Amino acid sequence: MKHLVSVDRLQPGVFISITSVRWLDHPFLLNRFRLADHEQIRVLRSLGVKEVEWDPARSSAQPLPEAQSVEVEEDFSATAMASMLDSKRERTERIRQQRESLARCERLYEQEANGMQGILQQLGSRPAEAHAHARATVGRLVNGLIGAQSVAIHLVNMKSKEAGAAQHAMNVTVLSLLLGKEAGLDAEQLRQLGLGALFHDIGKVDVPARVLRNPQRSPAEEQFYQAHVGYGIKHAAPMSDMATPARNIIACHHEHWDGSGFPNRLAATRIPLLARMAAIANRYDNLCNPFDLAQARTPSEAVAHMFRHEAGHFDPELLQLFVKTVGVYPPGCFVVLDDGSVGLVVEANTADLLRPLIMLYDPDVPRNEALLIDLADGALKIESAVNPGKLPLAAVEYLAPRGRVDYYIEGVH
Repeated sequence: MKHLVSVDRLQPGVFISITSVRWLDHPFLLNRFRLADHEQIRVLRSLGVKEVEWDPARSSAQPLPEAQSVEVEEDFSATAMASMLDSKRERTERIRQQRESLARCERLYEQEANGMQGILQQLGSRPAEAHAHARATVGRLVNGLIGAQSVAIHLVNMKSKEAGAAQHAMNVTVLSLLLGKEAGLDAEQLRQLGLGALFHDIGKVDVPARVLRNPQRSPAEEQFYQAHVGYGIKHAAPMSDMATPARNIIACHHEHWDGSGFPNRLAATRIPLLARMAAIANRYDNLCNPFDLAQARTPSEAVAHMFRHEAGHFDPELLQLFVKTVGVYPPGCFVVLDDGSVGLVVEANTADLLRPLIMLYDPDVPRNEALLIDLADGALKIESAVNPGKLPLAAVEYLAPRGRVDYYIEGVH
């Protein structure tokens, strides 16, 4: 049921929806918003708006009663209107640039993931060539991070929900490098970390899909699954110039800080440093992107699960650093804003993790034109993260049609 109210009865705190004015013809950033001050009401009058829809549930104040309706003195100049429109145009241009940046990252991710698929396919017949291509791929990623003041973490929206070894390798590589940079690794250490992360699961090619995809493996199947580490070392053997730190990631990415992992039950600092980093990235991606997407956790749920229920598996300092790095609201996280709007975090900047870039759900706007809100502008803020299961299906399909969480990173200089 629509609630209509005269503009003369409006006051700050009333949440309104403008339906009679095109978005391009008014100076407000959104078509739906909570009134912040009397100047916004004067703007509505100057636009010729007589009444608007209002949402009682999202309002922090009620419209004035009819008897108390007060004619507010007209005091809005063309200059002030022009200033607001200029501000909106600047924001619109910034949104356009951000949209282009996201599209560029999606293209780069797809290129790198396709390249990783080729690398993994070359391993059996041309291992030296595969290693060379892997070094070049990791080198491009690392070079973009060296010397960067902060890192922009982008959510990538690919066309397909299906993902294979290449997408997992890409995500673990990206997340490992993100953690490694925050941990202060130098360029060569980052290259070894990225290389080992890219190859960490190469042994799974020798494990049947029915075993890999079974969440309730029998003891015999679990033994077969754990053998993928040894198979990985076997596949890496022909790459004679692969450095020990990278090989150790393949060998030790399932070792646990408390000694409960495999294959050698190493504990604490006996586990090589880079392997400890890759283990965190690997687990996070597996929680966000399991084979059965119905079991997927949101990024914030994945972080919380690792921290609360699996902390003994990981280097505690590195796990805390990872949580700090991806932030309270990692890309891919559904959030509710303080005006009641629902959005999806599509980009986080490590310099300001509490104010990410949000894609806003608005059924009146086509998804390919969905509004991006940079919370660094200060107009809105996140009230809470929310599980997509508690949101309307239309909102989830609009914001995250694939249900996967894939990342790309680039340095911000």
